[in-house]
Amino acid sequence: MSTPTTTREGYRLPAWLLAALRFLVHSNLFISLAAASVVVTTAVLADLPLEALPAFIVFAAAMFVYTINRFTDLEEDRENVPRRAAFVERAGLAWLALGVGLYLGAIAVSVALELPGAGYLLLPAVVAGLYTLGVKRVFLVKNLFVGFAWAVIPLGVGVYYEQLLTREVLFLAAYIGSMITIAAAIFDIKDIEGDREEGIATIPTAFGPRRTRIVAQIANVAVAVGVVAVVTAGVLDVRFLVLLAFHGYVGCYIPFASRDRGPLFYGGVVDGEHVFLAALVLALEWLVW
Repeated sequence: MSTPTTTREGYRLPAWLLAALRFLVHSNLFISLAAASVVVTTAVLADLPLEALPAFIVFAAAMFVYTINRFTDLEEDRENVPRRAAFVERAGLAWLALGVGLYLGAIAVSVALELPGAGYLLLPAVVAGLYTLGVKRVFLVKNLFVGFAWAVIPLGVGVYYEQLLTREVLFLAAYIGSMITIAAAIFDIKDIEGDREEGIATIPTAFGPRRTRIVAQIANVAVAVGVVAVVTAGVLDVRFLVLLAFHGYVGCYIPFASRDRGPLFYGGVVDGEHVFLAALVLALEWLVW
């Protein structure tokens, strides 16, 4: 029987489960699943058919971008997330090969099937390149850049289904971008020490964890008010109020974000926000809507 192990977050988990969770986080499988979950949420809320292909394409693109990011952030990770850095040094090249293979495979399938906006798949390479060239070192630009990169996902869904200019797709692009920008600021709390050593200016390094949490919570509430406003005004269907549960999820983890929290909090709980939302949206779609 596996002996429970206490994580940095204070959770007592069986050793096998802890190892599995760390693997999912360090390998980028979980963050790629989170990106694919945005496809599911967008398709359901925009009344588009659920298909596996767009979710696979986004999963592959996310795996490609985030695996490259693990190499570009390796120096900071040695200070901030030593276990992840060790994983990259041990198995990173194999996962990089997988990420590149999936990405090129997604491009090949898109071209072969003559999917709308196949050229759109060049964006992940552009994103990875700009990040590597130093976007992450510019104050606030890093957060906005990450938010923009994720906002592209609902837009990509709109292109795939040839429904780009619908209110639902455009709203979800702005919404996802805003919420990922908030999450990116929270994520930077764990990286304060490494970012300071590398000379990377972030909201937490400039203002500290407490003020970052306060600003993030205010922004979280402000976006929630925006959701209620557009639904009340009749711009969007009442089903979009499901997003308030997402704000509740975000609002619950923000107070616990600190430098002492480990990768299972940030890579699991914070990155898991869109997995949570997609699961909730799917459940409501099948049971209620």
